[in-house]
Amino acid sequence: MAQTTPSTQKNIIILGGSYGGISSTHYILKHVVPALPSSSSYQVVLVSTSTQAMCRPACPRALISDDFFDQQKLFVDITKGFEQYPNSSFRFVHGTATSLDHTARTVSVSVAADNSIESFAYHALVIATGASTPSPLFGLNQGETILRESWAAFRKALPAAKTIIIAGGGPAGIETAGELGEYLNGRAGWFSSNLANPKVAITVVTADSKILPALRASIAAKAEVQLAKVGVTVIKNARVTNAVPIGGAAGADRVSKTTVTLSDGQTMEADLYIPATGLIPNTNFVAKELLTSNGRVETSSTTLRVEKAGPRVYAVGDVSSAARPAIHILMEAIPVLCANLKRDLLLDAGKTESEVGAERTFKEDTSETQMVAIGTKKGVGAAMGWQLPSFMVWLIKGRDYWLWTTGNLWSGKQWTKET
Repeated sequence: MAQTTPSTQKNIIILGGSYGGISSTHYILKHVVPALPSSSSYQVVLVSTSTQAMCRPACPRALISDDFFDQQKLFVDITKGFEQYPNSSFRFVHGTATSLDHTARTVSVSVAADNSIESFAYHALVIATGASTPSPLFGLNQGETILRESWAAFRKALPAAKTIIIAGGGPAGIETAGELGEYLNGRAGWFSSNLANPKVAITVVTADSKILPALRASIAAKAEVQLAKVGVTVIKNARVTNAVPIGGAAGADRVSKTTVTLSDGQTMEADLYIPATGLIPNTNFVAKELLTSNGRVETSSTTLRVEKAGPRVYAVGDVSSAARPAIHILMEAIPVLCANLKRDLLLDAGKTESEVGAERTFKEDTSETQMVAIGTKKGVGAAMGWQLPSFMVWLIKGRDYWLWTTGNLWSGKQWTKET
């Protein structure tokens, strides 16, 4: 039986301790709760499967060695960013949401400290649980400890690897291939179209007719040229249909020899196999009637409300159907979600429509915007439909994979002003 936590305060619960959840929590504490009548009667509760926040885009480089990044910046204690708020207005819960009862308006959480189940009644709810990666190498799927253990196992196997297969032609797969290629093989000279006789044969397998499907074909072609310079080849129009460890079981990161079968019937062997084929929404605690066919929370694309779940329920980020998963889109969605939450709470508190004003409307940026690093020195990409030179991709993303931006996010300085 779940233990119900008694509270005289109205809970505003945020599920998820990454970009969407932490940003929503700071914004709500700074700009929503203080504007409410009897603001002391509300408590903001942040639930996270990890006690650490991390710059997940950095994983393709970080998985190779701790030497690439300042670990104190790559991993940050979530609670430190919230010490600025009164204890009475904020609570952090280290745990995993296990069930959402949107009729009773409760969420059950498995608390990490003792595996007990705690049930929270919510007055408002923000679902920002994100998505998991097929490989444990690329994020806090199960917390920092599991991620670091996965990196350690991968690093131990890496020196002996002569063949590496990466499934997936999106940014994670391409960036991982580029980082490994440069680290293991070096880079071909200016006048060479490819790296002859690379020390390690690295192959990317993509089901698409080109890599990087979010970018135009000419930019994808440039990425493929840059990959060739670090010893990476690309197989297109084929997907991995099976990956079987040779001589015993292995985890999803395949730190043992693996037989890989492709949809075209081709069979290949890899010393290391890395699945990087997409994201799996973290929604197994949500009722099926609230989900879309691809497992994301069905969310209004304009208000960011989860309308089927009842009043004052919202979703944002990779878990939401409102927009495609992208951090720059998420950053645009946070102020809209929080403004509508504020409006809904004010109406619930007795304010009139004329007093609270019109609701905010979100509009997804559908322009061609994506940057992809190819090793530590190169990259391709576009911003708002404009192709970016390799140097600009390096300057904005490739030099540290956005680590220069995350400090203000985790501390809440990003949301000092109400926008």
